[in-house]
Amino acid sequence: MAQAIMIQGAGSNVGKSMIVAGLARALRRRGLSVAPFKPQNMSNNAAVTADGGEIGRAQALQARAAGLAPAIDMNPVLLKPESETGAQVVVQGRRLTTARARDYAALKPTLLPRVLDSFHRLAAAHDIVVIEGAGSPAEVNLRAGDIANMGFAQAAGVPVVLLGDIDRGGVIAQLVGSHAVLDPADARLIRGFAVNKFRGDASLFADGMDFIAARTGWAPLGIVPHFTEAWRLPAEDAAEIVSRPGGPVKIAVPRLGRIANFDDLDPLSAEPEVSVELIPPGRPLPGDADLVLIPGTKSTIADLAAFRAAGWDIDLAAHARRGGRIMGICGGYQMLGRSIADPEGIEGPPGTVEGLGLLDVETVMRPEKRLGLVQGRLRDGGGTVTGYEIHIGQTEGPDHAARAWIEIDGKAEGAASPDGRVRGCYLHGLFSDDGFRARFLAELGGRSQPGYEDGVDAVLDALAAHLERHLDIDRLLSLAAPV
Repeated sequence: MAQAIMIQGAGSNVGKSMIVAGLARALRRRGLSVAPFKPQNMSNNAAVTADGGEIGRAQALQARAAGLAPAIDMNPVLLKPESETGAQVVVQGRRLTTARARDYAALKPTLLPRVLDSFHRLAAAHDIVVIEGAGSPAEVNLRAGDIANMGFAQAAGVPVVLLGDIDRGGVIAQLVGSHAVLDPADARLIRGFAVNKFRGDASLFADGMDFIAARTGWAPLGIVPHFTEAWRLPAEDAAEIVSRPGGPVKIAVPRLGRIANFDDLDPLSAEPEVSVELIPPGRPLPGDADLVLIPGTKSTIADLAAFRAAGWDIDLAAHARRGGRIMGICGGYQMLGRSIADPEGIEGPPGTVEGLGLLDVETVMRPEKRLGLVQGRLRDGGGTVTGYEIHIGQTEGPDHAARAWIEIDGKAEGAASPDGRVRGCYLHGLFSDDGFRARFLAELGGRSQPGYEDGVDAVLDALAAHLERHLDIDRLLSLAAPV
Protein backbone atom coordinates (compact mmCIF):
# COMPACT_ATOMS: atom_id res chain seq x y z
CA MET A 1 0.00 0.00 0.00
CA ALA A 2 1.36 3.39 -0.98
CA GLN A 3 1.93 6.18 1.50
CA ALA A 4 1.53 9.90 1.03
CA ILE A 5 2.64 13.12 2.67
CA MET A 6 1.72 16.68 1.69
CA ILE A 7 4.03 19.70 1.87
CA GLN A 8 2.04 22.89 2.31
CA GLY A 9 3.42 26.39 2.75
CA ALA A 10 2.79 29.10 5.31
CA GLY A 11 2.82 31.46 2.33
CA SER A 12 3.50 31.61 -1.39
CA ASN A 13 7.05 31.08 -2.67
CA VAL A 14 8.31 29.55 0.56
CA GLY A 15 10.17 26.88 -1.42
CA LYS A 16 7.59 24.07 -1.55
CA SER A 17 8.43 23.09 -5.14
CA MET A 18 12.14 22.82 -4.42
CA ILE A 19 11.63 20.87 -1.19
CA VAL A 20 9.34 18.37 -2.96
CA ALA A 21 11.90 17.97 -5.76
CA GLY A 22 14.67 17.40 -3.22
CA LEU A 23 12.56 14.90 -1.28
CA ALA A 24 11.70 13.05 -4.47
CA ARG A 25 15.39 12.64 -5.32
CA ALA A 26 16.32 11.75 -1.73
CA LEU A 27 13.61 9.09 -1.46
CA ARG A 28 14.53 7.69 -4.85
CA ARG A 29 18.14 7.39 -3.67
CA ARG A 30 16.81 5.44 -0.70
CA GLY A 31 15.32 2.92 -3.11
CA LEU A 32 11.70 4.04 -2.97
CA SER A 33 9.45 4.46 -5.98
CA VAL A 34 8.22 8.01 -5.48
CA ALA A 35 5.85 10.21 -7.49
CA PRO A 36 5.24 13.96 -7.16
CA PHE A 37 1.74 15.38 -7.18
CA LYS A 38 0.21 18.85 -7.09
CA PRO A 39 -3.59 18.92 -7.15
CA GLN A 40 -3.84 22.46 -8.51
CA ASN A 41 -1.14 24.71 -9.86
CA MET A 42 -1.18 28.23 -11.28
CA SER A 43 1.60 28.90 -13.76
CA ASN A 44 2.20 29.90 -17.35
CA ASN A 45 5.41 27.88 -17.30
CA ALA A 46 4.12 24.51 -18.47
CA ALA A 47 5.78 21.27 -19.48
CA VAL A 48 4.51 18.98 -22.22
CA THR A 49 4.00 15.30 -21.45
CA ALA A 50 4.70 12.43 -23.82
CA ASP A 51 0.98 12.00 -24.54
CA GLY A 52 0.56 15.63 -25.57
CA GLY A 53 -0.81 17.00 -22.29
CA GLU A 54 0.57 19.81 -20.15
CA ILE A 55 1.42 20.19 -16.48
CA GLY A 56 3.25 22.73 -14.35
CA ARG A 57 6.98 22.97 -15.03
CA ALA A 58 7.72 22.38 -11.33
CA GLN A 59 6.01 18.99 -11.45
CA ALA A 60 8.08 18.06 -14.50
CA LEU A 61 11.23 18.86 -12.52
CA GLN A 62 9.93 16.87 -9.56
CA ALA A 63 9.20 13.94 -11.88
CA ARG A 64 12.77 14.14 -13.14
CA ALA A 65 14.00 14.12 -9.56
CA ALA A 66 11.97 10.96 -8.99
CA GLY A 67 13.34 9.31 -12.13
CA LEU A 68 10.00 9.49 -13.95
CA ALA A 69 8.72 10.97 -17.17
CA PRO A 70 6.28 13.85 -16.61
CA ALA A 71 2.65 12.66 -16.62
CA ILE A 72 -0.65 14.52 -16.60
CA ASP A 73 -1.71 12.84 -13.34
CA MET A 74 1.10 14.65 -11.50
CA ASN A 75 -0.74 17.98 -11.87
CA PRO A 76 -4.38 17.34 -12.78
CA VAL A 77 -5.49 21.01 -12.59
CA LEU A 78 -3.33 23.74 -14.11
CA LEU A 79 -4.47 27.36 -14.21
CA LYS A 80 -2.76 29.53 -16.83
CA PRO A 81 -3.48 33.23 -16.20
CA GLU A 82 -4.56 35.13 -19.30
CA SER A 83 -5.60 38.40 -17.63
CA GLU A 84 -5.76 39.97 -14.18
CA THR A 85 -9.04 38.19 -13.45
CA GLY A 86 -9.19 35.14 -15.72
CA ALA A 87 -7.24 31.98 -16.52
CA GLN A 88 -7.27 29.04 -18.86
CA VAL A 89 -8.26 25.89 -16.95
CA VAL A 90 -6.33 22.77 -17.96
CA VAL A 91 -7.66 19.50 -16.49
CA GLN A 92 -5.66 16.29 -16.75
CA GLY A 93 -3.51 17.79 -19.46
CA ARG A 94 -6.23 19.27 -21.67
CA ARG A 95 -7.82 22.70 -21.84
CA LEU A 96 -11.28 22.59 -20.29
CA THR A 97 -12.35 26.24 -20.39
CA THR A 98 -11.34 29.81 -19.64
CA ALA A 99 -12.82 31.12 -16.42
CA ARG A 100 -12.82 34.27 -14.37
CA ALA A 101 -11.84 33.90 -10.71
CA ARG A 102 -15.43 34.02 -9.45
CA ASP A 103 -16.59 31.45 -12.01
CA TYR A 104 -13.66 29.17 -11.18
CA ALA A 105 -14.67 29.19 -7.51
CA ALA A 106 -17.95 27.57 -8.57
CA LEU A 107 -16.14 25.15 -10.91
CA LYS A 108 -13.58 23.89 -8.37
CA PRO A 109 -15.75 21.38 -6.49
CA THR A 110 -16.62 19.62 -9.74
CA LEU A 111 -12.91 19.04 -10.37
CA LEU A 112 -12.16 17.27 -7.08
CA PRO A 113 -13.20 13.79 -8.36
CA ARG A 114 -10.75 14.09 -11.25
CA VAL A 115 -8.02 15.32 -8.92
CA LEU A 116 -8.58 12.33 -6.64
CA ASP A 117 -8.69 10.02 -9.64
CA SER A 118 -5.23 11.18 -10.74
CA PHE A 119 -3.88 10.93 -7.19
CA HIS A 120 -5.07 7.38 -6.69
CA ARG A 121 -3.62 6.27 -10.03
CA LEU A 122 -0.23 7.55 -8.92
CA ALA A 123 -0.56 5.97 -5.50
CA ALA A 124 -1.39 2.61 -7.06
CA ALA A 125 1.86 2.67 -9.03
CA HIS A 126 4.36 3.91 -6.42
CA ASP A 127 5.59 3.42 -2.87
CA ILE A 128 5.02 7.02 -1.82
CA VAL A 129 3.44 10.16 -3.26
CA VAL A 130 4.89 13.49 -2.17
CA ILE A 131 2.26 16.18 -2.63
CA GLU A 132 2.78 19.92 -3.00
CA GLY A 133 0.16 22.40 -1.89
CA ALA A 134 -0.49 25.79 -3.50
CA GLY A 135 -0.25 29.15 -1.81
CA SER A 136 -1.15 28.74 1.86
CA PRO A 137 -3.89 26.94 3.83
CA ALA A 138 -4.05 30.08 6.00
CA GLU A 139 -5.96 31.75 3.15
CA VAL A 140 -9.13 30.60 4.88
CA ASN A 141 -11.26 32.80 2.64
CA LEU A 142 -10.50 30.26 -0.12
CA ARG A 143 -11.24 27.17 1.99
CA ALA A 144 -14.75 26.53 0.66
CA GLY A 145 -14.44 24.18 -2.31
CA ASP A 146 -10.66 24.04 -1.93
CA ILE A 147 -8.84 21.39 -3.94
CA ALA A 148 -5.28 22.71 -3.56
CA ASN A 149 -4.54 22.46 0.16
CA MET A 150 -6.70 21.29 3.06
CA GLY A 151 -9.67 20.49 0.88
CA PHE A 152 -7.59 17.94 -0.94
CA ALA A 153 -5.82 16.71 2.22
CA GLN A 154 -9.17 16.06 3.93
CA ALA A 155 -10.64 14.33 0.88
CA ALA A 156 -7.60 12.10 0.37
CA GLY A 157 -6.82 11.54 4.06
CA VAL A 158 -3.27 12.80 3.70
CA PRO A 159 -1.19 14.25 6.58
CA VAL A 160 0.50 17.60 6.10
CA VAL A 161 3.89 19.16 6.83
CA LEU A 162 3.83 22.97 6.91
CA LEU A 163 6.83 24.85 5.53
CA GLY A 164 7.79 28.37 6.61
CA ASP A 165 10.22 30.79 4.95
CA ILE A 166 12.52 32.54 7.42
CA ASP A 167 14.22 34.56 4.68
CA ARG A 168 11.24 36.90 4.36
CA GLY A 169 10.96 37.40 8.13
CA GLY A 170 8.23 36.61 10.62
CA VAL A 171 8.45 32.85 10.30
CA ILE A 172 7.12 32.26 13.83
CA ALA A 173 4.05 34.31 12.97
CA GLN A 174 3.73 32.47 9.64
CA LEU A 175 3.52 29.07 11.33
CA VAL A 176 1.82 29.86 14.64
CA GLY A 177 -0.55 32.23 12.84
CA SER A 178 -1.50 29.49 10.39
CA HIS A 179 -2.35 27.22 13.30
CA ALA A 180 -4.45 29.98 14.87
CA VAL A 181 -6.64 30.67 11.82
CA LEU A 182 -7.14 27.14 10.55
CA ASP A 183 -10.31 25.22 11.28
CA PRO A 184 -9.44 22.72 14.06
CA ALA A 185 -10.14 19.75 11.78
CA ASP A 186 -7.67 21.12 9.22
CA ALA A 187 -5.08 21.99 11.88
CA ARG A 188 -5.16 18.39 13.11
CA LEU A 189 -4.03 17.21 9.68
CA ILE A 190 -0.74 19.09 10.11
CA ARG A 191 1.69 16.74 11.82
CA GLY A 192 5.01 18.53 11.41
CA PHE A 193 6.72 21.73 10.30
CA ALA A 194 10.04 22.86 8.91
CA VAL A 195 11.74 26.21 8.38
CA ASN A 196 13.27 26.91 4.98
CA LYS A 197 15.88 29.34 3.54
CA PHE A 198 17.82 29.94 6.76
CA ARG A 199 21.02 31.98 6.54
CA GLY A 200 23.65 31.91 9.26
CA ASP A 201 23.94 29.80 12.42
CA ALA A 202 20.83 27.61 12.64
CA SER A 203 21.42 26.93 16.33
CA LEU A 204 20.38 30.52 17.01
CA PHE A 205 16.82 29.60 16.01
CA ALA A 206 16.53 26.55 18.28
CA ASP A 207 14.36 28.45 20.75
CA GLY A 208 12.17 29.57 17.85
CA MET A 209 11.60 25.97 16.80
CA ASP A 210 10.71 25.04 20.39
CA PHE A 211 8.25 27.93 20.61
CA ILE A 212 6.50 26.92 17.37
CA ALA A 213 6.30 23.28 18.47
CA ALA A 214 4.88 24.25 21.88
CA ARG A 215 2.24 26.56 20.42
CA THR A 216 1.12 24.18 17.65
CA GLY A 217 1.84 20.65 18.84
CA TRP A 218 3.50 19.93 15.50
CA ALA A 219 6.71 17.90 15.19
CA PRO A 220 9.78 20.02 14.32
CA LEU A 221 11.43 18.46 11.26
CA GLY A 222 14.37 20.77 10.78
CA ILE A 223 15.83 24.06 9.70
CA VAL A 224 16.85 23.98 6.04
CA PRO A 225 19.61 26.46 5.14
CA HIS A 226 19.35 28.48 1.96
CA PHE A 227 20.34 26.21 -0.94
CA THR A 228 22.79 28.29 -2.93
CA GLU A 229 22.46 26.25 -6.12
CA ALA A 230 18.69 26.68 -6.32
CA TRP A 231 19.00 29.17 -9.16
CA ARG A 232 20.38 26.41 -11.39
CA LEU A 233 17.06 24.56 -11.26
CA PRO A 234 14.31 25.59 -13.69
CA ALA A 235 12.07 28.19 -12.06
CA GLU A 236 8.31 27.89 -12.15
CA ASP A 237 7.21 31.35 -11.11
CA ALA A 238 8.06 34.37 -13.25
CA ALA A 239 8.81 36.24 -10.02
CA GLU A 240 11.75 33.86 -9.47
CA ILE A 241 13.56 34.60 -12.72
CA VAL A 242 16.26 37.21 -12.33
CA SER A 243 19.15 38.58 -14.33
CA ARG A 244 22.24 36.37 -14.24
CA PRO A 245 25.52 38.24 -14.69
CA GLY A 246 28.12 36.06 -16.29
CA GLY A 247 30.40 36.31 -19.27
CA PRO A 248 30.83 38.70 -22.17
CA VAL A 249 27.92 37.47 -24.33
CA LYS A 250 24.99 39.68 -23.33
CA ILE A 251 21.43 38.50 -23.93
CA ALA A 252 18.66 41.00 -23.17
CA VAL A 253 15.19 39.63 -22.43
CA PRO A 254 12.21 42.02 -22.16
CA ARG A 255 10.20 40.92 -19.14
CA LEU A 256 6.73 40.44 -20.58
CA GLY A 257 3.73 40.70 -18.27
CA ARG A 258 2.42 37.25 -19.28
CA ILE A 259 5.77 35.63 -19.89
CA ALA A 260 5.32 31.88 -20.42
CA ASN A 261 7.59 28.87 -20.77
CA PHE A 262 10.60 30.88 -19.74
CA ASP A 263 12.58 27.68 -19.11
CA ASP A 264 14.18 28.65 -22.43
CA LEU A 265 16.31 31.04 -20.37
CA ASP A 266 17.67 28.47 -17.90
CA PRO A 267 20.33 26.85 -20.11
CA LEU A 268 21.55 30.28 -21.19
CA SER A 269 21.75 31.54 -17.61
CA ALA A 270 23.86 28.49 -16.70
CA GLU A 271 26.50 29.31 -19.32
CA PRO A 272 29.67 30.89 -17.83
CA GLU A 273 30.22 33.06 -20.92
CA VAL A 274 26.65 34.40 -21.03
CA SER A 275 24.96 37.20 -19.10
CA VAL A 276 21.16 37.06 -19.25
CA GLU A 277 19.61 40.43 -18.39
CA LEU A 278 15.86 40.63 -17.69
CA ILE A 279 14.66 44.09 -18.69
CA PRO A 280 11.63 45.36 -16.74
CA PRO A 281 9.16 47.87 -18.17
CA GLY A 282 10.48 51.37 -17.71
CA ARG A 283 14.02 50.48 -18.75
CA PRO A 284 15.20 50.59 -22.37
CA LEU A 285 16.56 47.53 -24.11
CA PRO A 286 20.35 47.85 -23.78
CA GLY A 287 22.12 49.02 -26.91
CA ASP A 288 25.12 46.76 -26.31
CA ALA A 289 23.19 43.47 -26.25
CA ASP A 290 24.52 40.72 -28.50
CA LEU A 291 21.01 39.27 -28.71
CA VAL A 292 17.52 40.43 -27.83
CA LEU A 293 15.48 37.36 -26.99
CA ILE A 294 11.69 37.81 -26.91
CA PRO A 295 10.27 34.90 -24.92
CA GLY A 296 6.93 33.15 -24.99
CA THR A 297 3.79 34.75 -23.62
CA LYS A 298 0.33 33.57 -22.66
CA SER A 299 -1.24 36.73 -24.16
CA THR A 300 0.64 37.77 -27.28
CA ILE A 301 -1.52 40.70 -28.30
CA ALA A 302 -1.72 42.21 -24.80
CA ASP A 303 2.01 41.80 -24.25
CA LEU A 304 2.73 43.31 -27.66
CA ALA A 305 0.73 46.39 -26.63
CA ALA A 306 2.73 46.56 -23.39
CA PHE A 307 5.95 46.09 -25.37
CA ARG A 308 5.10 49.19 -27.37
CA ALA A 309 3.99 51.12 -24.30
CA ALA A 310 7.43 50.49 -22.79
CA GLY A 311 9.09 51.92 -25.91
CA TRP A 312 10.79 48.62 -26.60
CA ASP A 313 9.59 48.58 -30.21
CA ILE A 314 11.76 51.65 -30.85
CA ASP A 315 14.73 50.10 -29.03
CA LEU A 316 14.33 46.84 -30.96
CA ALA A 317 14.14 48.61 -34.33
CA ALA A 318 17.34 50.49 -33.49
CA HIS A 319 19.00 47.23 -32.44
CA ALA A 320 18.03 45.71 -35.78
CA ARG A 321 19.36 48.71 -37.73
CA ARG A 322 22.71 48.29 -35.96
CA GLY A 323 22.84 44.71 -37.20
CA GLY A 324 21.98 43.23 -33.82
CA ARG A 325 20.60 39.72 -33.54
CA ILE A 326 17.02 39.06 -32.47
CA MET A 327 15.30 35.81 -31.57
CA GLY A 328 11.60 35.30 -30.89
CA ILE A 329 10.19 32.11 -29.42
CA CYS A 330 6.50 31.22 -29.66
CA GLY A 331 4.63 34.41 -28.69
CA GLY A 332 7.84 36.36 -29.24
CA TYR A 333 8.00 34.90 -32.75
CA GLN A 334 4.42 36.02 -33.41
CA MET A 335 5.24 39.56 -32.24
CA LEU A 336 8.13 39.84 -34.70
CA GLY A 337 5.84 39.42 -37.71
CA ARG A 338 3.83 41.97 -39.67
CA SER A 339 0.47 41.24 -38.10
CA ILE A 340 -1.41 39.10 -35.59
CA ALA A 341 -5.05 38.32 -36.36
CA ASP A 342 -7.44 36.99 -33.72
CA PRO A 343 -10.69 36.58 -35.68
CA GLU A 344 -12.39 34.45 -33.00
CA GLY A 345 -11.44 36.65 -30.05
CA ILE A 346 -9.36 34.00 -28.31
CA GLU A 347 -7.13 36.51 -26.53
CA GLY A 348 -9.59 39.40 -26.36
CA PRO A 349 -11.84 41.35 -28.72
CA PRO A 350 -11.69 39.95 -32.29
CA GLY A 351 -9.44 41.90 -34.60
CA THR A 352 -6.00 42.28 -36.14
CA VAL A 353 -3.01 44.18 -34.72
CA GLU A 354 0.19 45.29 -36.35
CA GLY A 355 3.30 43.34 -35.38
CA LEU A 356 6.85 44.61 -34.97
CA GLY A 357 7.51 44.01 -38.66
CA LEU A 358 10.98 42.52 -38.36
CA LEU A 359 9.93 39.25 -39.98
CA ASP A 360 7.82 39.05 -43.14
CA VAL A 361 5.24 36.67 -41.67
CA GLU A 362 1.66 36.91 -40.41
CA THR A 363 -0.01 35.01 -37.59
CA VAL A 364 -3.64 33.94 -37.28
CA MET A 365 -4.83 32.74 -33.88
CA ARG A 366 -6.82 29.52 -33.92
CA PRO A 367 -8.50 27.77 -30.96
CA GLU A 368 -6.68 24.48 -31.52
CA LYS A 369 -3.60 24.22 -29.30
CA ARG A 370 -0.52 22.45 -30.60
CA LEU A 371 1.15 20.38 -27.88
CA GLY A 372 3.94 17.87 -28.27
CA LEU A 373 7.50 16.81 -27.72
CA VAL A 374 9.33 17.11 -31.01
CA GLN A 375 12.61 16.39 -32.69
CA GLY A 376 13.57 18.37 -35.75
CA ARG A 377 16.58 19.10 -37.88
CA LEU A 378 18.29 22.36 -38.68
CA ARG A 379 17.94 23.10 -42.36
CA ASP A 380 21.48 24.47 -42.64
CA GLY A 381 22.86 20.98 -42.01
CA GLY A 382 23.68 21.75 -38.39
CA GLY A 383 22.14 18.53 -37.10
CA THR A 384 19.07 17.67 -35.08
CA VAL A 385 17.38 19.62 -32.34
CA THR A 386 14.86 18.65 -29.68
CA GLY A 387 12.21 20.66 -27.87
CA TYR A 388 8.49 21.01 -27.40
CA GLU A 389 5.57 22.94 -28.88
CA ILE A 390 2.80 24.53 -26.82
CA HIS A 391 0.95 27.24 -28.71
CA ILE A 392 -2.10 28.41 -30.59
CA GLY A 393 -1.79 30.24 -33.87
CA GLN A 394 -0.39 29.57 -37.31
CA THR A 395 2.39 31.71 -38.77
CA GLU A 396 3.10 31.95 -42.49
CA GLY A 397 4.68 34.35 -44.97
CA PRO A 398 7.71 34.88 -47.23
CA ASP A 399 10.32 34.66 -44.46
CA HIS A 400 8.79 31.35 -43.40
CA ALA A 401 8.39 29.96 -46.93
CA ALA A 402 11.89 30.92 -48.05
CA ARG A 403 13.91 30.83 -44.83
CA ALA A 404 12.33 28.43 -42.34
CA TRP A 405 15.39 27.19 -40.45
CA ILE A 406 13.95 24.10 -38.73
CA GLU A 407 12.17 21.10 -40.19
CA ILE A 408 9.83 18.94 -38.08
CA ASP A 409 8.32 15.79 -39.54
CA GLY A 410 9.06 17.06 -43.03
CA LYS A 411 7.34 20.42 -42.41
CA ALA A 412 9.02 23.81 -42.32
CA GLU A 413 9.19 25.58 -38.96
CA GLY A 414 10.26 29.10 -38.07
CA ALA A 415 11.32 32.08 -40.14
CA ALA A 416 14.39 34.23 -40.67
CA SER A 417 15.10 37.63 -42.16
CA PRO A 418 17.10 37.73 -45.40
CA ASP A 419 20.33 38.51 -43.51
CA GLY A 420 19.57 35.80 -40.92
CA ARG A 421 19.96 38.17 -37.98
CA VAL A 422 16.29 38.02 -37.00
CA ARG A 423 14.85 34.59 -36.34
CA GLY A 424 11.78 33.11 -34.78
CA CYS A 425 10.18 29.73 -34.18
CA TYR A 426 7.56 27.96 -32.11
CA LEU A 427 9.97 25.41 -30.66
CA HIS A 428 10.64 25.76 -26.93
CA GLY A 429 13.54 23.97 -25.28
CA LEU A 430 16.02 24.59 -28.10
CA PHE A 431 18.70 25.87 -25.77
CA SER A 432 18.59 22.76 -23.58
CA ASP A 433 20.02 20.92 -26.58
CA ASP A 434 23.80 21.11 -26.11
CA GLY A 435 24.54 20.96 -29.82
CA PHE A 436 22.15 23.71 -30.80
CA ARG A 437 23.19 25.93 -27.91
CA ALA A 438 26.86 25.59 -28.84
CA ARG A 439 26.21 26.58 -32.47
CA PHE A 440 23.93 29.43 -31.46
CA LEU A 441 26.35 30.94 -28.96
CA ALA A 442 29.21 30.59 -31.44
CA GLU A 443 27.26 32.93 -33.74
CA LEU A 444 27.29 35.45 -30.88
CA GLY A 445 31.02 35.06 -30.36
CA GLY A 446 30.78 32.85 -27.27
CA ARG A 447 31.59 29.31 -26.28
CA SER A 448 29.21 26.84 -24.72
CA GLN A 449 29.73 24.51 -21.81
CA PRO A 450 28.20 21.10 -22.62
CA GLY A 451 26.17 18.95 -20.27
CA TYR A 452 23.32 21.25 -19.24
CA GLU A 453 20.92 18.38 -18.52
CA ASP A 454 23.58 16.51 -16.55
CA GLY A 455 24.13 19.69 -14.60
CA VAL A 456 20.46 19.82 -13.56
CA ASP A 457 20.69 16.25 -12.30
CA ALA A 458 23.83 17.08 -10.37
CA VAL A 459 22.02 19.96 -8.65
CA LEU A 460 19.12 17.66 -7.78
CA ASP A 461 21.58 15.23 -6.21
CA ALA A 462 23.13 18.09 -4.25
CA LEU A 463 19.67 19.24 -3.14
CA ALA A 464 18.80 15.73 -1.94
CA ALA A 465 22.03 15.57 0.06
CA HIS A 466 21.28 19.03 1.49
CA LEU A 467 17.88 17.84 2.74
CA GLU A 468 19.35 14.63 4.14
CA ARG A 469 21.69 16.78 6.27
CA HIS A 470 19.19 19.33 7.49
CA LEU A 471 15.71 17.77 7.37
CA ASP A 472 14.64 14.81 9.50
CA ILE A 473 13.50 12.71 6.56
CA ASP A 474 13.09 9.58 8.70
CA ARG A 475 10.65 11.39 10.95
CA LEU A 476 8.89 12.90 7.97
CA LEU A 477 8.40 9.42 6.52
CA SER A 478 7.00 8.25 9.84
CA LEU A 479 4.31 10.92 9.50
CA ALA A 480 3.20 9.70 6.07
CA ALA A 481 -0.06 7.77 5.92
CA PRO A 482 -1.24 4.86 3.79
CA VAL A 483 -3.69 5.78 1.04
